[in-house]
Amino acid sequence: MDPNQPSEPQKPGPHDEPKPEASASSEAPQETAPPSDATGSIPPSEPTPPSAAANLGAQAAPPPPRMSPPPPPLTPPPPPPLMMPPPPPPRKRSKAWLVLLLLGLGMVFVLVLLTSGSLFRAALSPGKSVSHKRHYLQEYTIENNASKNKIAIVEVEGVITSADNSRKGDNMVEFIRQQLRIATRDSHVKAILLKINSPGGEVLASDEIYNELADFQEITGKPVVASMQTVAASGGYYVAAPCRWIVANELTITGSIGVILHGFNYRGLMDKIGLRPEVYKSGEFKDMLSGMRKPEEVPEEEREMVQSLIMETYTKFTNIVETGRSESYSATSKLNEPGRTLEPMWTEFVDGRVLSGRQAYEIGFVDELGNFEVAIERAKILAGITNANLIQYEQPFDLGDLFSLFGTAESRSTIKVDLGVDFPRLQPGCLYFLYRQALP
Repeated sequence: MDPNQPSEPQKPGPHDEPKPEASASSEAPQETAPPSDATGSIPPSEPTPPSAAANLGAQAAPPPPRMSPPPPPLTPPPPPPLMMPPPPPPRKRSKAWLVLLLLGLGMVFVLVLLTSGSLFRAALSPGKSVSHKRHYLQEYTIENNASKNKIAIVEVEGVITSADNSRKGDNMVEFIRQQLRIATRDSHVKAILLKINSPGGEVLASDEIYNELADFQEITGKPVVASMQTVAASGGYYVAAPCRWIVANELTITGSIGVILHGFNYRGLMDKIGLRPEVYKSGEFKDMLSGMRKPEEVPEEEREMVQSLIMETYTKFTNIVETGRSESYSATSKLNEPGRTLEPMWTEFVDGRVLSGRQAYEIGFVDELGNFEVAIERAKILAGITNANLIQYEQPFDLGDLFSLFGTAESRSTIKVDLGVDFPRLQPGCLYFLYRQALP
């Protein structure tokens, strides 16, 4: 027999005893691995008869339940991927430093420009800086006609007042006085051209300017020619009265010769709010012109006193007009074209009424009709010259004036409203040569 050939199972013989079957409680026969061939492969098993399979199924014990495999260990879910926040947008650099730098450079540029402009004008001007007391004035050439002769232009602009109108403490009266004194010492100044554009103002300030002009002509013999612009009424005409010659435009508003004193009576308002004044005085008329009294409490004698004061000032005004016109005619009577004299009925027109330039010419209040150029030519004729430079005295711009552009600091707590118009500060109880309707 070939050892490599598998042996067939032995069939039981008739004389063989049957082997006892394993009981149900006995252990299950051990399973033997089927023989394998030389190649290691397992040969296919023979099919089991159906009856034997049934008997085996009935006798064999049920197989143990198959254990389900243990669940895999719970592993934590992987962490989500780290999301990096987007980078912040680039920070915009503030440009405040650039704005401040530009402002600073602009201020320096303006300061240098103003300083250089002032020096440049001073270099071109044939005049020089003239010191006077606390301040000095710079002479500027308005019109250069290549002449050694000069005609100085002095302006009377706005309400005539002695109140300070600048940070340096100057006022209109003092400024005009300084200019006339400089012109007195300068031998090249042959005449003064008074440029008036004013509705008048304070009685005292107008009278001081009048005296300065009259003294200038008397001391130096140099003529003063008045050139009336838009308005030269009341005090504006008062300062023109001593001039050697008066030129007005046909449409100039002038006249208004008179005196005004005004006040307010607010006693009725006080009674409405239950406010009663308590006045203690040393004399009967110490509270004259007080607005706290009822109109019926003002004695008639007081009204006569106030009116007498006004008429006294008014009389001086009319005398100034008459004297000025008479002296002007006397000084020009030898010329080919003498000035005009007052008409006999001139007193009828000094009741406060306003006049046009032509009406004033017909009455004799002015000598000639014309504009500013006509006044310049008349000044040359009266001075006896044919050519002259037009000059003007001004205060030079300095560093203090630059800082004043940013406002002024005041110790008092006041509120000011800028309406774009400089209203005159009329003080109750003060006398004025003023044309009120010409004010804004």
